[in-house]
Amino acid sequence: MDFSLIALMPLTISFLFFFFLHKQFFSAKSHNKMVPVAAGAWPIIGHIHLLNGPQMPHKIIGHMAEKYGPIFRLKLGVNQLVIVSDSKIAKECFTTNDMAFANRPKSIVSEILGYNYALFGLSPYGPYWRDIRKIAIIEFLSAKKIEKFSHIREFEVKSAIKEIYNYWVKNKSSNNLNGAVKIEMKEWFGNLIMNTMVKMLFGVQYTGKEDEERRKAHKAIRRFFELLGAFVVADFLPYLRWLDIGGHEKAMKETAKEMDCLVEEWLAEHKRKRKLRGNKSGDEEDFMDVMLSICEDKDLHGFDVDTIIKSTCVGLQSASTDTTIVTLTWTLSLLINNYETLKKAQDELDTHVGKNRWVQESDIKNLVYLHAIVNESLRLYPAAPLLLVHESREDCVVGGYDIPKGTRLLVNILKLHYDPNTWPNPQEFKPERFLTTHKDVDVRGNHFELIPFGSGRRMCPGVSLGLQVVQYVLAVLLQGFEIKRPSDEPIDMSESFGLTVLKASPLDVQLTPRLDSNLYE
Repeated sequence: MDFSLIALMPLTISFLFFFFLHKQFFSAKSHNKMVPVAAGAWPIIGHIHLLNGPQMPHKIIGHMAEKYGPIFRLKLGVNQLVIVSDSKIAKECFTTNDMAFANRPKSIVSEILGYNYALFGLSPYGPYWRDIRKIAIIEFLSAKKIEKFSHIREFEVKSAIKEIYNYWVKNKSSNNLNGAVKIEMKEWFGNLIMNTMVKMLFGVQYTGKEDEERRKAHKAIRRFFELLGAFVVADFLPYLRWLDIGGHEKAMKETAKEMDCLVEEWLAEHKRKRKLRGNKSGDEEDFMDVMLSICEDKDLHGFDVDTIIKSTCVGLQSASTDTTIVTLTWTLSLLINNYETLKKAQDELDTHVGKNRWVQESDIKNLVYLHAIVNESLRLYPAAPLLLVHESREDCVVGGYDIPKGTRLLVNILKLHYDPNTWPNPQEFKPERFLTTHKDVDVRGNHFELIPFGSGRRMCPGVSLGLQVVQYVLAVLLQGFEIKRPSDEPIDMSESFGLTVLKASPLDVQLTPRLDSNLYE
C-alpha cells in the first residue's frame, strides 16, 4: 500500500466530516429562512397541476392560504412563486421592498400582446418604464388632464342616458313591466366606457354606424384581459412552448393583430392630420396627438416611435375600459341586490343635487355615501383579485424569510379584503363601514387592507381617473332612473375567468325615469 495515501486518509476524512457539518449547518439555516413551500409538488412541473381549475385561480390560492398561512411558496416549473395573503406582509413588499419588487417577469403575453415589452404596464423596471409612465401620468392621468377631458365624459354619459330615455318613451307601454323598460347593463356600460375612452385617447367619436367596430374593439380588449390572466404552461416550462398547450399563444397573436390593426388605422389618421397642419403642437385634442409630439425628440430606449405610441395607447385603452366596466357592473349588481342601500344613495343625490338639474362631476366630492358604496364594491369585487405578478430584482427579506433575486411575487388582494380581523362580517355588503369604523381607509394604495389598484411603484396609475368615471356614471344613472331587478330573485353574482373578473351572466335591470322629462332632452 502506498504510505502517502495512508497519510492522506485522516486529512481526507476530516475534510469530508467538516464539509458535511458545514453543509448541514448552512442548509438548515437556509431552510429556516426560506418561505414555506406548499405540499403536493410533482417532479419537473411542481405545483402547476394544482392551479388547473375548475375553480377561479384566486379561489384556489385563497384556499391554499388557509392551509399554508399568509405567505407560502409554489414551484411552477422553473419558477418560484411566493404568494402573499396578509396586509402586513403586503405592506412590507410595497414599502420596505418596493424597489426590490419593482420588476415584471418576462412572459409570453408580455412579449406578444405587450409589443415585446413596450407596453409599460408589463415592461421591466428601468428608464423606459419610468419615462413612459411619466408621460402617461402627466398627459392623460393627472388631475389637470382629467379636468380637461371632463366635457367628453359629460357628453358621452348624457348621450347614453338620453338613449335609455328614448328607448323608454318608445317601449314603456308595449310590455308588461308597469311602465319600465328592460336594459342589459353590462353592454350599456361597455358601450359608454368604450365611447368615452376612445374619444379621450384617440379623438374617435363612435356613432351608430360604428357599432360593429366598437363591439370588435371591446371584444378584443376583453380577450386581452382573459389572456393576460391565462395560465400559460410555456411560461413555466419554456421548452414546451413549441407545443402551445391550450392554444394560448395562437389566441394571443390573433388578438394582438386585431388590436394593432385598429390602433394602426387611428395612428395613420393622426399622422395625416398632423402633416396637414404642419406638425404644429399646442392644439392637441387627444392623447395620441400628444404622444406624436413628445416622441419626436425622445430617447426611445431601442423602440421605434410607432411601437411606443401604439403600445402606450393600447395599454391605457385596455386598462381603463375593462376595469371600469367590471367595477360598474359589480357595483350596480350589489346595489340592486340591496335596495335599501340604493335608496340611500338616491336620497343623498336628491339632498345635495336635487331633481331640477343633472349631477355634475364637481358634485361628486359631496356624495360621501356614493364614495362608500364604490369603496365597498372594490373591497368585495376588485376588478383584479390577484395583482399582476411582480419579480424581485435583488435578494430581499419579507416576513423574516429570504427572497432570492428572480423570485415571483403574487398578492391575493381578495384575501386581504376579506380578512375578518380587519373587516367584520367581510362577506356582507356594508358601505356604512366606510363612514364609521373604516372612514379613514381609502383605495389609493396607502392602506394595505384595501388595495384594489395595487400599491408601490407598480400600482395602477389610473386610480383617480377610474374613480372619477365610476362615481360619475353611477351618480347620473342613480339620479336619472328608478332601478329594479327583473324578478324577486337576487342577481346572479357568478364570475368569469380572466385577469379582471367580470360578472359571468348578463345584468338585466328594469328602468323608469325619476326626473322631469325636459332634463332628458
